Amino acid sequence: MEEVLPPKHGPVPRERVHSPPVNCGGEAHTDIHGIRYQADYLKSGIASDYGKTLMIQRVVPQDQILYQTERYHMSNLVYEIPLKEDGDYVLVLKFCEVWFTAPNQKVFDVMLNGEHTVVSDLDIFSKVGRGVAHDEMIPFSVKNGKLKVQGETSQIDGKVNVEFIKGEYDNPKINALYVMKGTIDDVPKLAPMPGADFHRDEDDEEEEEIVETKTSKARRNQGPKVKDPYAGDDTSTMLLPVFIAVGAFFPLLFCLCRL
Repeated sequence: MEEVLPPKHGPVPRERVHSPPVNCGGEAHTDIHGIRYQADYLKSGIASDYGKTLMIQRVVPQDQILYQTERYHMSNLVYEIPLKEDGDYVLVLKFCEVWFTAPNQKVFDVMLNGEHTVVSDLDIFSKVGRGVAHDEMIPFSVKNGKLKVQGETSQIDGKVNVEFIKGEYDNPKINALYVMKGTIDDVPKLAPMPGADFHRDEDDEEEEEIVETKTSKARRNQGPKVKDPYAGDDTSTMLLPVFIAVGAFFPLLFCLCRL
């Protein structure tokens, strides 16, 4: 497993974390950004800490617990979040596939406020693989009792539901969640995917080779075209002086022989 360094994002001001963050299926935890997750209060569904058997990638060791515990449901799973102030917000959902080892084994939707499907056909393994942290961030706004998200609007009354919808493939789940006041830029990000820098370097090298090849061709072909000095010459015109010279040579030679 690659070593994950602490991200450069500094501590998150407490006033920005609007709703009490929840470590779903687990105990209270304060992460390296100072975000304080409360122990899971939900009674519906099933809490699991099976993820503790794995070392979770993309996250520092002290925060792996946020992705090792989870809550899932054999039907729909709902968390209720108090939300009374107007403003811009980001819903942060933390996921990690700790069981399945192939895509299309666990696929589900996430609905906000009972009306808006904000994440469709989420297949965690397909996105990042097994034992790898994955965050979904959904920006939305609240103003005058109306919630706006992804171009849609609905009414709210001091709270909003985050619902994980059971699909055809297995059960919906969530590892941790919170709502932050602000924009996506204010949300601490996970470390890059393992190997992402390597592939980016390879792509950069390929692009550089392509640019270099194009540049070389351009240099060879650059400059004004030089007119062919013989392009307009008439070959018959060039041979006429030769025939005249030969014709004059033979009479001269005959005269010299007679002397």
